[in-house]
Amino acid sequence: MFIGERLKELRLKYGLSRRQLAKQSGVALSFINDIEKGTKSATVATLERICAAMGITLAEFFAPANREEEPLSPELRRLLENARKLNPEQLAALERMIKAFKE
Repeated sequence: MFIGERLKELRLKYGLSRRQLAKQSGVALSFINDIEKGTKSATVATLERICAAMGITLAEFFAPANREEEPLSPELRRLLENARKLNPEQLAALERMIKAFKE
């Protein structure tokens, strides 16, 4: 029942209700309930969707619970994924823009 316990632990850590997690992940609320209770098993694809909604990777999901590193929010994760697709010139322009926002 490790997966269900871990899912509940992380969901609560990020302040998500089951309903919010269901909506953000596209996984049925009843299925999230069943995973947490240990009455149903999630596929890797389903776990990936749930993890993405919490802004973590599968590796972070299965990492020891006492790690202090905070995972990226879904918004930052999307930004990073898009930034990885940029060429060096575009990346430098993005960095200048972000610095301008901070000023």
